[in-house]
Amino acid sequence: MKRQQGFTLIELMIVVAIIAIIASIAIPNLLSARLNANESAAIATLKNISSAQAQCQASGVIDTNNNGAGEYGFFGELSGAVNTRGATSKIQPPVLSNAFGNVANSVVTRSGFVFKMYLPDVTGAGIGEVAGGGDPTNAAGVDGNKAEVLWACYAWPSAFGNSGKRTFFINQSGDVLSSKNVQTAGSYSGTTTPPLVSAAFINGSSGTLECKVAANTNALDGEIWVVVN
Repeated sequence: MKRQQGFTLIELMIVVAIIAIIASIAIPNLLSARLNANESAAIATLKNISSAQAQCQASGVIDTNNNGAGEYGFFGELSGAVNTRGATSKIQPPVLSNAFGNVANSVVTRSGFVFKMYLPDVTGAGIGEVAGGGDPTNAAGVDGNKAEVLWACYAWPSAFGNSGKRTFFINQSGDVLSSKNVQTAGSYSGTTTPPLVSAAFINGSSGTLECKVAANTNALDGEIWVVVN
């Protein structure tokens, strides 16, 4: 009778131990790679948003004060999801992906990051987007004169540590800034703990969109925001 061959208990334990060692090395690397990919995508998206804003302003498609100078727009307007402020028509063709027309609670979530756009009111304070995207009636009080020169957008992880770590900012200057997002008061994460509109502006300022951005220095939120190359 032929003897059946198989693994001994010691051999099985050795194989399990090897698999555990490989997993302990591979899983953190996979998580790190995903975080880096999400953060790189967020930076690229902010640069696309900056280009879209430049196109919108240069085209003059939004001109609520009828002075011939174009104004910057909200996500819903840039993506062609809603009519532009003070008008009965949409931007066609859209200057931003139609995925940014999916605005909920003033934000858009994509690739593990939350994005929020701000436009200025008459005092220069940042105003977020209305439910559903844009603000066709301009009920939020966006100032036409200041919206010709000012806007700001933040991007932060939808789940800190799982989808990303750093927080990013961009405005009309076109420079992307990042912070390590490791505040003692709690990191920015999801819609429950977003950055304030004044987060990336220089410490001691009023925090309006007209203030100086805190590039490489202390910001109002206590973080050091550095320019992303």
